[in-house]
Amino acid sequence: MPATTEMGLPLSVSGLTVRSGRGRVLLDVPELTVEAGALVGLRGPSGAGKSTFLYAIAGLLEQAEGRVLWGDDDLLALRPAGRAAFRAGRIGMIFQDFLLFEELGADDNAAIAALFRPRGERAALRARAAAHLQALGIGDGARSVASFSGGERQRVAIARALAAEAPVLLADEPTASLDRASADRLIDDLVRLTRDLGATLIAVSHDTHLTDRMDRVLTLVDGRIEADGVPA
Repeated sequence: MPATTEMGLPLSVSGLTVRSGRGRVLLDVPELTVEAGALVGLRGPSGAGKSTFLYAIAGLLEQAEGRVLWGDDDLLALRPAGRAAFRAGRIGMIFQDFLLFEELGADDNAAIAALFRPRGERAALRARAAAHLQALGIGDGARSVASFSGGERQRVAIARALAAEAPVLLADEPTASLDRASADRLIDDLVRLTRDLGATLIAVSHDTHLTDRMDRVLTLVDGRIEADGVPA
């Protein structure tokens, strides 16, 4: 496995709001802090604003207002190019829909970020991607991911997020497309590897098997955090 990276970044949110084009408040988080290296689950009913929150703290929503401090960097104060550069270097994202290139194999998908790195960093990133794939049970092979199962695809997506050694991991319903056995194996791997790296993880999920493994669980209702505590 790759060597342990730096401790994850702390998160400090204040006055975070997101409104629809018609002015309806979709998200309203007056204040929130997350310690570096914490594993945080975000749950709530459909339409509660969970994905909106995740995309806002990733700097993906232009309509987000307020302050989102990852360490000393206020993500929302940056221009779009600055936000993109911050994400590329500091945030690994895991999506429900995998977002893999169907024609490529696991190695190339997991190491796709190498295409956007300086030449001198590419070999190391590819090596980390290969090591994470191996740790996640995805062996060598030339076949494209088009033939992979849902669980295999999500493992490739996790290896891709981990390969950059980002101090922050954001996951949106990472087990939603998987059967129970595959989801449980993926949860074990995600929690283990995130803790090994010391990264900060914030995971949106309806899956109690995942949120019960977190250090802390936030409950979002109508765009507001209604509960904040440790798993039962």
